[in-house]
Amino acid sequence: MTAARGSTILGFGHYVPARRVPNAEIEQRLGLEPGWILRRTGIAERRYAAPDEALTDMAVPAAQMALDEAGIAREEVALTLLATSTPDHLLPPSAPLLAHRLGLANSGCIDLAGACGGFLYALTLADGFVRTHGEPVLVVAANILSRRINPADRGSSILFADAAGAVVLAPSDRAGTGVLGCKLASDGSGYGLIQIPAGGSRRPFAADVPIEDTQMIISNGRAVFSRAVDLMVTASRAALDKAGIDIADVDRFVPHQANGRITAAVTQQLAVAPEATVSTIASFGNSSAATIPLSLSLANAEHRWEPGTRILMCAAGAGLTGAAVAYGL
Repeated sequence: MTAARGSTILGFGHYVPARRVPNAEIEQRLGLEPGWILRRTGIAERRYAAPDEALTDMAVPAAQMALDEAGIAREEVALTLLATSTPDHLLPPSAPLLAHRLGLANSGCIDLAGACGGFLYALTLADGFVRTHGEPVLVVAANILSRRINPADRGSSILFADAAGAVVLAPSDRAGTGVLGCKLASDGSGYGLIQIPAGGSRRPFAADVPIEDTQMIISNGRAVFSRAVDLMVTASRAALDKAGIDIADVDRFVPHQANGRITAAVTQQLAVAPEATVSTIASFGNSSAATIPLSLSLANAEHRWEPGTRILMCAAGAGLTGAAVAYGL
């Protein structure tokens, strides 16, 4: 196929597990007073995967929903990008299994481990592929973080959740569609702020490794907050500048749902109108890379996105990684 002028999102999809975990359950376990979590995070409840659900079990229905809405034949999908920090196995990657289960016989596949910014990295790569090759791309972001948190660790157990979101990008000849401007960023000086200490090549799994060292640790919550806000704001301004627009030209703002305080700080610094912000954190918590496509799909289900809508998305997470994308539908 010939190169396309731009890309557009033809289909949105999402999946959340059935199990709701209200704050009271976690507050009782950690000895916190009622309402403590909601006041500090904006989260009222989150979803946890069932014991028999793996990452691809959640990614498949989200992707199916997006593909069905897109209305394209499965054999047309040329690339599948799966943004996740919790694959089915450490090896092999999960994307080939996902594509196989979806019947995407002609699709290349790869996992992207970009933490909370993973979806925006995948979206940017997908947009470039669509423009260059003129073929559709499936982007899925999914995580099962309930199996990566230490239940006794307040910093992580109050925030993280499980979910999946998906979009299908296809060629578009309309002006002003696809990635209008983006900024991909990183700050490796914050590498140890959010991490799972054991299980990688630096410190492999071993019989004497405590189970707590294979679970997520947030070593300095205040530093994570300030640096995440800075990354998201700086990246957003750079993306808008590259797009040649300013915040007044943005119709909807869809930030990573890290916690309510981070969203409020970013929104205030960017001077985003409150009514323009899409928020899902109260009901679904922080599912890392999945939060933005989950939010996009839930908003689409409530009121279908209209062509010409300009969306600003931004995220920051472990690594540290950050990204912002101004996108035209």
